[in-house]
Amino acid sequence: MNSRENLVKMIGVLDLQGGVIEHLNHLKSLGVNGRQVKKPQDIVGLSGLIIPGGESTCISKLINIFGLRKAITEEFNSGMKIWGTCAGAILLAKNIAGEAPHLALMDIEIKRNGFGSQLDSFGLHAIIKPISPRPIPLTFIRAPKITRVGTDVNILLRIDDYIAVAETPGALATVFHPELTANLSFHRYFLKKCGREIVQ
Repeated sequence: MNSRENLVKMIGVLDLQGGVIEHLNHLKSLGVNGRQVKKPQDIVGLSGLIIPGGESTCISKLINIFGLRKAITEEFNSGMKIWGTCAGAILLAKNIAGEAPHLALMDIEIKRNGFGSQLDSFGLHAIIKPISPRPIPLTFIRAPKITRVGTDVNILLRIDDYIAVAETPGALATVFHPELTANLSFHRYFLKKCGREIVQ
């Protein structure tokens, strides 16, 4: 049994900016004590890492300042699953309209602020069958749009002219904020993706 299996499926939340506490609280509601990730050593052996929303350029700069880029990439390539919400999805994208990519771990193309300013934030409900058979509330705040995905990327939710949820075996990207509603479906799904099935 390797060290990743020995850690009882520990999940980390990148603790540099954004909705860190909200993600940790959702994990706790599912019986999982998440680990706050601030340093490279915090990432080693994690089964999954959540990159929360915030400001993608700022988070990318902080990733460099704290020396986290190499650790995130190496652990991802070694099997750690990763989930980016809103700004986190931008960080995962291999292509970003009008700017250079950041972590570039997922073959998606994304457009930041796809809906306009924070004043254009909105919410809706959608059924996403792999996630839940019931409608899930989705909160969009200065949300990006996924405009294209690679051949190895599965689209879980398309709305109008954009993709809102996409995944690969190793990564999940949501352009909205599941941590800002009481619904736990996405966190439960990510835990399953990391090898920890939560039945409740």
